[in-house]
Amino acid sequence: MSRHTSLRVGGPADLYLEPADLADLERTMVLIRSAGVPCLVAGGGYNLLVRDGGIRGCVVSLKRLDAVEPLPGARLEVGAGVTNQALTRYAAQNCLGGIEFLSAIPGSFGGALTMNAGAHGGETMQRVELLTTLRESGVLVRKRSELEYGYRFLKLEPGEIVLGARLRLEPAERRLIEENIQEYITKRGGQRVGFPNAGSFFKNPPGGSAWRLIDEAGLRGWMIGGAQVSEVHTNFLVNRGGATATDFLTLAELIKRRVKEHSGVELEEEVRVVGEA
Repeated sequence: MSRHTSLRVGGPADLYLEPADLADLERTMVLIRSAGVPCLVAGGGYNLLVRDGGIRGCVVSLKRLDAVEPLPGARLEVGAGVTNQALTRYAAQNCLGGIEFLSAIPGSFGGALTMNAGAHGGETMQRVELLTTLRESGVLVRKRSELEYGYRFLKLEPGEIVLGARLRLEPAERRLIEENIQEYITKRGGQRVGFPNAGSFFKNPPGGSAWRLIDEAGLRGWMIGGAQVSEVHTNFLVNRGGATATDFLTLAELIKRRVKEHSGVELEEEVRVVGEA
């Protein structure tokens, strides 16, 4: 899985599939369920830490569900496989504002929806008009008012797959949108860390910033094996080369322990940790 995750670590999956489109995904899921094979659905692998033992069963990637369709009324229909950076570029080119904060968050739009990703006061679900998912019973489309969501949270049924969403944005000048994008990227620093990473590794605690707590605990630049606390943005853990998943997990535990000792705050991982040791 190291070839399919942004951290570039993780052991092998028994089976890895990239369905070509929705129809292919539906057929794939029917076959997987009928065979009783364990299944993990992933986006672009940006918010995923796979342990060194890999994944037993099947990994299904949604990266090919990457269509963006403009609709009347400053709306966009966006597939789960579209990267956040591609989405914000497309919106800027079409003079549609309101989603610029996603430019500073590595990952796919499906992942942003699944965890209600956000930054600088903006959250993905704030712009969702309709959410499309796939359950065993078929495709389901719901209004935002029908959904339960919150900070880094969207309630889904077990096995439910996020396919994409319809966004309602705002007409704006392209110049202003691009200025906002550059400002967000500069503030977050995520585009300048220089090494493979998964974006923010820890959730921000209520009323605080994870990066600040990590920095104040004296952990900027700290390394275990090939895994390092970024010297640019301390909530980004980076692969300096040759890192293993165990390096990242050990470093994460050290960070949580040191932050707890220094500030009394218990950090919680934002990345999804899966697989076998």
